[in-house]
Amino acid sequence: MANKQKKMAAAIAAVNAYLQMEESAAASQQHPATLQAPSIEQSGWSQSGRQEMMTMRKLIQMRTFANFR
Repeated sequence: MANKQKKMAAAIAAVNAYLQMEESAAASQQHPATLQAPSIEQSGWSQSGRQEMMTMRKLIQMRTFANFR
């Protein structure tokens, strides 16, 4: 009988925790944060380098280069 009461208490505690989590999520949606992430400007050279790396990876995946490794 004590085991059944422990299981019932654990289930009720889990439901209460879930309900509190839902309430806090609803409260946070009502007051959205007005903070914005700082904008980071990238130079054209860094963007070009990243694009070149992606192009090389794509060519390697397409097996354009037979003996690359």
